[in-house]
Amino acid sequence: MTENTRENKMGTMPVNKLILTISVPMMISMLVQALYNIVDSIFVAQISENALTAVSLIFPIQSLMIAFGAGLGVGFSSLLSRSLGEKIQDRVNKAAMNGIFLEVVSGIIFLLIGLFLPAAFMKSQTSDAEIVHYGIQYMTVICSCSIFLFMQMTMERLLQSTGKTIYTMITQSLGAIINLVMDPILIFGLLGFPKMGVTGAAVATIFGQTVAALLALYFNKKKNLEIQLYLKGFRPEWDIIKRIFAVGIPTLLMQAIGSVMVYGMNKILLSFTSTASAVFGVYFKLQSFIFMPIFGLNNGLVPIIAYNYGAGKRKRMEKTFRLGLTYAIIILGIGLILFESFPGIFLSMFKASDYMRKIGIPALRIIALSFPFAAVSIICSSMFQALGNGLYSMIVSFMRQLVVLLPAAYLLSLTGVLQSVWWSFNIAEVASVCTSIFLFLRIRKKVISKMDPNS
Repeated sequence: MTENTRENKMGTMPVNKLILTISVPMMISMLVQALYNIVDSIFVAQISENALTAVSLIFPIQSLMIAFGAGLGVGFSSLLSRSLGEKIQDRVNKAAMNGIFLEVVSGIIFLLIGLFLPAAFMKSQTSDAEIVHYGIQYMTVICSCSIFLFMQMTMERLLQSTGKTIYTMITQSLGAIINLVMDPILIFGLLGFPKMGVTGAAVATIFGQTVAALLALYFNKKKNLEIQLYLKGFRPEWDIIKRIFAVGIPTLLMQAIGSVMVYGMNKILLSFTSTASAVFGVYFKLQSFIFMPIFGLNNGLVPIIAYNYGAGKRKRMEKTFRLGLTYAIIILGIGLILFESFPGIFLSMFKASDYMRKIGIPALRIIALSFPFAAVSIICSSMFQALGNGLYSMIVSFMRQLVVLLPAAYLLSLTGVLQSVWWSFNIAEVASVCTSIFLFLRIRKKVISKMDPNS
């Protein structure tokens, strides 16, 4: 009965309704997450601009953790969704358990990073003692307790893989709300709690992730009947892990490239002023509010396309892609309008000084011009991932963030004009969309065109 329900939903529900049913809950929950990321930085900014800069400099490490969690999650969920479409239940369960195993290993890796590397990481970027001190405090907690982030992402990805995104909306929203409530309490020492400053912001984040992970585990055990989770007799299976890696590693690297990009951009911007790095950090927090819904849409599209690919339903795959692209362009178009219209208001939320506003307002307006191009690249990546070709997504990301963005930013920084550096984002996004279109046409010719056009 559960199998038929699953097939009816993913294989027969009208495509537009299916996209909205699966993606909207994830988009809402990720909007809430983006909101608490913004509020988190707003509270930290009340401590000082140096505290805000420190948290911004830690962002590459946080991005790297998310890259591990999301990359491996895409790998096992893509295999899991295709196996559901092919009705191979044993492989469904093995994909889930081996995915959990890999996420736990990731948590152990970042525990070691949190124990031994925070000081070296901060000092590699700045010699400002106060910024280094704040950064060590924040990074130590975030990395050492990262297992809760990985378990939350894993359990939520399992729910997404079977179309139960309403539960991920609940878990992510609850985690975000807990973080929002605990942030001011722990940072400023309210309600009898000790005043923990930047450390309090990190502890609040971990607390929210822990509650969300436990609730997501409960939903998987009680509501996600398409997947059987088990510990007794479990052994890692290299054949399954290789399949997960085939999609997951390129996706992991694609997102990890973002960490390298942020680290490199911070190094370039710090050569001008630490305030420029703070502006860059604020931009990332603000743009997450625009891009998180797109990533929620992406997470919804991947299992839909993967399931219908496994079931041999070409028309549903193609319609899913077209509608997803339309929604992405609309959302990022709205983001472009907001960034062009209200940059000063956005910066004021972070207690921006006059100098920070002076360099931040043109930065937000220039970078926002790249948003519509990004919509095409992200939705093309959904198709690449769903069809098991994460390598294409990685190629696009390399083009955008390493091959083009950092070299362009460095060369533009040689002009000695900070404002010129921001244009590197637009240059990189144009290169990215051209690469995405080329690879999409290639995969359409080699894979999609070989499917029955009437299916």
